[in-house]
Amino acid sequence: MDPVQQQLTAALDALDLAFADEEPFTAGGCTYCYGEENFAELSGPPHLVSEDMVSTVAFEVPDHWDDFPRLYRRLTPRILSAAATGRLHVGAIASRLLQAAWTTWPVAQADTLRAFWPTWWRATLHTHPDAAPISAREVLSVITVATGTLRPWLDIWTSIWTASADAHLAEFVYDVLVESEITDLEMGFYGEYHATAELMDWLLTDIRDRAHEPRLDDPDHLDFLLTEARAARPDTP
Repeated sequence: MDPVQQQLTAALDALDLAFADEEPFTAGGCTYCYGEENFAELSGPPHLVSEDMVSTVAFEVPDHWDDFPRLYRRLTPRILSAAATGRLHVGAIASRLLQAAWTTWPVAQADTLRAFWPTWWRATLHTHPDAAPISAREVLSVITVATGTLRPWLDIWTSIWTASADAHLAEFVYDVLVESEITDLEMGFYGEYHATAELMDWLLTDIRDRAHEPRLDDPDHLDFLLTEARAARPDTP
């Protein structure tokens, strides 16, 4: 196995270990949507919860559960493992982690999550898009919204000079420039993080020579992008 993928596997194992000592829990919630058998399953050992039920908890709105933060915390290793391996669409994961206030969880759990983010990100960038279970843009969105910061993850991308990282870059740049989406680009299920200013600066400086995108070589189009970005967000530098 590739060393970077080994690191990702180790980081997922570390999540399992950090969350293994959860105290007994009785799940409850909306009885219109879920039956007693669902609550019984969610109250049992997290590793025995079905993939379908993990997916349900990953995306269901918080007010459907009696103790959403605790339930989401218990299943976070399962949710992130499924997301990192492409078995679960990332969708609202970062938004739900914020709603569950993950940074206030027990120190060992929160710290293990903090260590997981850069490991997942590096593993993504070291895997060619054709083989990656999830796109760089999706992973970047999750970790940016979950951590409330974008620049450190862009800096990691800048530091990785591999064919796979550049392939992800080409795909990402093309994607955000389609229909000028980058001029008002929000990340997160609820648009929690506005990324335009930082992304534009990064594209036009740090990785400009690596982004072989004709639209960034067109002064008129570039001026249009910058004008649109400022119009969408008047506080954009």
